[in-house]
Amino acid sequence: MKENVASATVFTLLLFLNTCLLNGQLPPGKPEIFKCRSPNKETFTCWWRPGTDGGLPTNYSLTYHREGETLMHECPDYITGGPNSCHFGKQYTSMWRTYIMMVNATNQMGSSFSDELYVDVTYIVQPDPPLELAVEVKQPEDRKPYLWIKWSPPTLIDLKTGWFTLLYEIRLKPEKAAEWEIHFAGQQTEFKILSLHPGQKYLVQVRCKPDHGYWSAWSPATFIQIPSDFTMNDTTVWISVAVLSAVICLIIVWAVALKGYSMVTCIFPPVPGPKIKGFDAHLLEKGKSEELLSALGCQDFPPTSDYEDLLVEYLEVDDSEDQHLMSVHSKEHPSQEREQRQAQEARDS
Repeated sequence: MKENVASATVFTLLLFLNTCLLNGQLPPGKPEIFKCRSPNKETFTCWWRPGTDGGLPTNYSLTYHREGETLMHECPDYITGGPNSCHFGKQYTSMWRTYIMMVNATNQMGSSFSDELYVDVTYIVQPDPPLELAVEVKQPEDRKPYLWIKWSPPTLIDLKTGWFTLLYEIRLKPEKAAEWEIHFAGQQTEFKILSLHPGQKYLVQVRCKPDHGYWSAWSPATFIQIPSDFTMNDTTVWISVAVLSAVICLIIVWAVALKGYSMVTCIFPPVPGPKIKGFDAHLLEKGKSEELLSALGCQDFPPTSDYEDLLVEYLEVDDSEDQHLMSVHSKEHPSQEREQRQAQEARDS
């Protein structure tokens, strides 16, 4: 009897399975958690991709627990984040805590589970795009015209407490251009751009990112038409340069005058005079050559005799070879010369 009941049960199950397979009914495919994002470090949302449904209605649920805990929790909000999502409000969000979560897919044929995902809210911050983007062409008098851009931070972020710091980036391009021009604006919420093409229609967008996290999506594009006369009058620039140069020159002249020097002396310094020990520079200024030469140690210079008389005397002396030799010899031996002169006087007497 029992064997007949068991056989009937197995037969029924096989028939049911065969019927399901013929109708294409299978257990659900494996889901995948592909993204988690926090807009402000206070809340976050995770999204998953469902697998195949097996041809049957499939239910999905997300369960999680914090690291160090064993108690499992189910997603507190399946609606706020949209389809296939789980939203964690402020009361469920903890900073510096790791969440371990997975998604369970179930239908009449069975269940399947996603891989576990580890999430730290600190590192999944991605703010919303900035708001209220305004663009305007400014053309002030006596200054170069520019494009003025202003925006507001996302509403979900509280910047007043210092808990959150946002950095901004701007991009713009002519309407028909392919490449964007990127400008980093730091923490300020307004920016000026000078290099623009007159007569062009520009698209402008802005985005933001926290100190730790990811860039937001770009804000909706704002269009601005640049006037054709978007140029600068260079007269103001040249006037400014001229005034600045004049001020610099006046400062230099004033500094030189305070030191008691003339401009020529400052630019061309005097050549230093001779430095001879024991020499009186006043003799040179008075023009007395005899005293000057005497001070230098040059006695009997220049000669007082006429140059021609000296030449004749030289020729007369040079005419007698013996006398010349005697003169030379006498210079070398002055004692012998005196003896010869005494002998000659003795003979004459």
